Amino acid sequence: MTAIALSVSTVKPLGDRVFIKVSESEEKTAGGIFLPDSAKEKPQVGEIVAVGPGKRNDDGIYQTIDIAVGDKVLYSKYAGTDVKLGTEEYVLLSEKDILAIVS
Repeated sequence: MTAIALSVSTVKPLGDRVFIKVSESEEKTAGGIFLPDSAKEKPQVGEIVAVGPGKRNDDGIYQTIDIAVGDKVLYSKYAGTDVKLGTEEYVLLSEKDILAIVS
């Protein structure tokens, strides 16, 4: 069995899926208390790094996705598949799991 070297440039989402770079979680509380890794919540904000072609409709034509590479988005807490490439964390999820674009 051979190992496959993955990088962000080699990952191309299919259908209506998007590839998101997860934002860093908070290191400390508003009161200044530092959080250990076990107490940190999974972040729900990230930046789009790759977008699939869209979902096919009944006529076989792709429906375009409303988001683009570089958009910061808010997504569902337990949605998608977590992927770790090197030291960076990513999430591969469907467009329907994206809740909002954050400006």
